[in-house]
Amino acid sequence: MQPLPELEAHPRLAALIARARAGAAARLPRIGLVYPCDALALDAARRIAASGIGQPVLVGPRAAIAQAAAAAGVDLSGMAQVDTADIGAAAALEATRLARNGQVDVLMKGSLHTDELMSAVVHKENGLRGERRVSHVFLFDLPHYPKLLAMADCVVNIAPDLRTKQDILGNAVALLQRLGNPRPKVGIVAAVETVTAAIPATLDAQALVAQAQAGAWPGAIVEGPFGFDNVISAEAARIKKIAGVVPGDADLLLLPDLNAGNMLYKSFVYMGGGDCAGLVLGARVPVVVTSRADSAGARIASVALAVLAAG
Repeated sequence: MQPLPELEAHPRLAALIARARAGAAARLPRIGLVYPCDALALDAARRIAASGIGQPVLVGPRAAIAQAAAAAGVDLSGMAQVDTADIGAAAALEATRLARNGQVDVLMKGSLHTDELMSAVVHKENGLRGERRVSHVFLFDLPHYPKLLAMADCVVNIAPDLRTKQDILGNAVALLQRLGNPRPKVGIVAAVETVTAAIPATLDAQALVAQAQAGAWPGAIVEGPFGFDNVISAEAARIKKIAGVVPGDADLLLLPDLNAGNMLYKSFVYMGGGDCAGLVLGARVPVVVTSRADSAGARIASVALAVLAAG
């Protein structure tokens, strides 16, 4: 498959797709597309198959999928299908059953609501809960940053407490290590870089750094709290006399809450010229929950990230 035009300006994400394609050469991972009943979802299925990174498994009402495929001009021949009732919740329930039984390796949201899919994923009895709380991570290719930059959590956890931040950090560090970075540099971001009781996120940062120093996330280098300027710019950190190895060279930013994370993520994309792959972690299989506004390149890069995470 030719490189996606959408990723010409984002070679690191293109390389991620190429790496997933190489890893899938021996056995194509099965990507369970949940309720793929519109043109965007079926275009994603077509691109997944054409890219060589996975084998789409369409989980949803056969008649509705066929109707949407005909309208979108997508050829379904050669794509596996699992028929369900014509409601998103039914497709989500069946997809989680397939994942639980090892019949699909990755789940990807189709045209159902994200909460319908995630409700099935985190269901206590019939879902895909793992050892940690479910969280989300983005992997950004930014034109003015020298490497891929991970950021969490911008999608799932609204106002995480310290215990939840431990899981968010653990999920993201494990992903980066699986991708081949044994010593990821983590910056805990807050509004300011000084610890103050008036800003609870700085107290959480202090606690997370102490836990990391005690061995909570082997291999990871965790520092903070940082303001955004001095975690991204080594020069800004030098001017403010902030020591450490993370400033200017972070692999992962841990954000204080969903408001900060979501606004920064959209700023990276819409103002900073970046693009990203995103993934829900902490379940028994990786889950892709791309937005309708995401580029085609971001969709396929997200699936590639999921394939690499599934290993």
